[in-house]
Amino acid sequence: MRIAVPNKGRLHEPTMDLLERAGLHVEDTADRQLYADTVDPDVSVLFARAADIPEYVADGAADVGVTGLDQARESGTDLVDLLDLEFGRCRLVLAAPEAGDITTPADVEGGTVATEFPRITREYLAEAGIDAEVVEVTGATELTPHVDMADAIVDITSTGTTLQVNRLAVVDEVLASSVRLFARPDAVDDPKVEQVATAFESVVAAEDKRYLMMNAPRERLEEVKDVIPGLGGPTVMDVADGDDDRVAVHAVVDERRVFEVITDLKAAGASDVLVTEIERLVE
Repeated sequence: MRIAVPNKGRLHEPTMDLLERAGLHVEDTADRQLYADTVDPDVSVLFARAADIPEYVADGAADVGVTGLDQARESGTDLVDLLDLEFGRCRLVLAAPEAGDITTPADVEGGTVATEFPRITREYLAEAGIDAEVVEVTGATELTPHVDMADAIVDITSTGTTLQVNRLAVVDEVLASSVRLFARPDAVDDPKVEQVATAFESVVAAEDKRYLMMNAPRERLEEVKDVIPGLGGPTVMDVADGDDDRVAVHAVVDERRVFEVITDLKAAGASDVLVTEIERLVE
């Protein structure tokens, strides 16, 4: 089985980290390397441009691919979206000059839209019933309205800073995108594909979760359980030293709740609270 992953850019490092955390350590990676083995003899990695990955998967060069939803949609390939990997979040937006006349999508009627995503843009305009010319560009999309190449643009934004710097305002959101795991329809039921998808899902599930371990008075156990219900309830065990007055309690909680949870646990009589990160979580 072969996994296509981004060979460079902002998606490369997070994808490599995902593979590592999923237990698929990539061996002997070097610059400009096209293929690499993993610790699983049945799984190898193909390095490619993020925009090319949907085509590699659709054509059978890879069984699954990791790339953005925007790239998959723009490719027009028939792929199955197996899993949202929850990184590389961005928006594809319709934007126009701040001081211009375009403030709603309908104002683009009869105008020109510049973009690096012509397929998505044409689909968006067609669904909105807007007749406008789409001009494909390969870079510096934000400049086109200021040099009379276009009336508006459709472009990727994460924070909106680049648009603001170029005096462009968001008119509408065209597509919300994130990095996904895609597969060919005929590979979805392959046991190895399912195994990889489960491994990736366990990494995603562990994000922003923390594992709490503590001791607590047996008589106040219900108070402690009210503070940390956990996934299906906390795990409660007898303390190994034979102290019948205390129990050991383990639970998984959201990272953002750890600060307040520890305070509440201490108030409920818990002690020796240990907080650790979770690499993978199979639910």
